[in-house]
Amino acid sequence: MSFTRQLSEMSASELNDAIDDTNFPQAHILSRGRNNSVCSTSSTSGTSSLAAANDDVANGSAATGQSTVQATATVTGTTAAGGDEVAPSGPVRPRLILKSNSSIVENDGTQPITPMTPRTSTTPGHENCTFHHDLELDHKPPTREALLPDMARSYRLLLGGLGENPDRQGLIKTPERAAKAMLYFTKGYDQNLEDVLNGAVFDEDHDEMVVVKDIEMFSMCEHHLVPFYGKVSIGYLPCNKILGLSKLARIVEIFSRRLQVQERLTKQIAVAVTQAVQPAGVAVVVEGVHMCMVMRGVQKINSKTVTSTMLGVFRDDPKTREEFLNLVNSK
Repeated sequence: MSFTRQLSEMSASELNDAIDDTNFPQAHILSRGRNNSVCSTSSTSGTSSLAAANDDVANGSAATGQSTVQATATVTGTTAAGGDEVAPSGPVRPRLILKSNSSIVENDGTQPITPMTPRTSTTPGHENCTFHHDLELDHKPPTREALLPDMARSYRLLLGGLGENPDRQGLIKTPERAAKAMLYFTKGYDQNLEDVLNGAVFDEDHDEMVVVKDIEMFSMCEHHLVPFYGKVSIGYLPCNKILGLSKLARIVEIFSRRLQVQERLTKQIAVAVTQAVQPAGVAVVVEGVHMCMVMRGVQKINSKTVTSTMLGVFRDDPKTREEFLNLVNSK
């Protein structure tokens, strides 16, 4: 199961447990001279712990479905020709690393293999399956539009349950319209990080803060199936890699166009940016208006919910965090 698919199935508390950046140096250790900082060190005779972690990810170890976010605070020294360890020179910037907890286990022939093509109700052993959209098993129909007939029938039953006549002129096509609208509202289930990035990660010697703020966000509350909307601000400190600016907005779309809670949405965006460019830190602030609080229940029309996730330097360095928040709140 890919890392992006795993994110979609994690609750806010599970995401919080997966974010382990307790090893980052505290604020008094961090240097504010970013131009003189170093992301990682390596030599021909020895490699840093960061490089080793990156190799693990590059070799596909994250595909086991047990990936976690680990924040690595220090870089091990390189080994000299005589075998003595030499401490790296200059300040070392912390870097967020995505690393798997286990290695890939080869199939000995006794384990079932995940099919390369989607299963359907005509696949042997799946005749009684009612919903083929199991992300872990690649268990979904050829297209989500294949779900439209069943969804339309469900909306027709809902209209009847409300005491309406589904056959009256104004409601004849409502079930089909509602089904198509719901598919659009949840189109994030069909998107993954790799396809959205589309190679728009660039090597660039830039280590100053990058902030894109007030990204419009529309999502669906998973508790009441009513919308919540607002804006998202994202900041990160590059570590020799930058991301195409529009891709930050697309990352927001991936996770907001699903059944969501705002707390989990905030963490998913932060973790996805970390996976994309392995920065020194990521900060995400989401401000949302929830229709489940406006149209029903307490009916507080002016209330807003603000959530944030701070990783790496943004969590450990108060000055960096303050700089980001000042930029986000400036008009």
